[in-house]
Amino acid sequence: MGNSPDAVNYYIPLMKYLNLTWSEIKRTPRYELMGLIAALSEYNILHSFDGYTEKDVSEMRKNNPSIMSQYGEYVDRKRKYSNRKEVQSFSEFK
Repeated sequence: MGNSPDAVNYYIPLMKYLNLTWSEIKRTPRYELMGLIAALSEYNILHSFDGYTEKDVSEMRKNNPSIMSQYGEYVDRKRKYSNRKEVQSFSEFK
């Protein structure tokens, strides 16, 4: 492995957050590992501001202006993954 940044960027998150062992990582094809990393990144962005209201985010922005760009990504992902149509009646289930 040496001084490769792959250890920090890929292997450690896979081991820490997805509970993969080193032997599982070595057996898994690289494209699958990249897919898992991408999904983990999406998940982290999608749930980064869960539990906060817009008022809370506005208050946090006063101390850290970069919060607004992170919050913008969060809102975009929420919009992207919540394209579900609200069902108004049982006849729409057909």
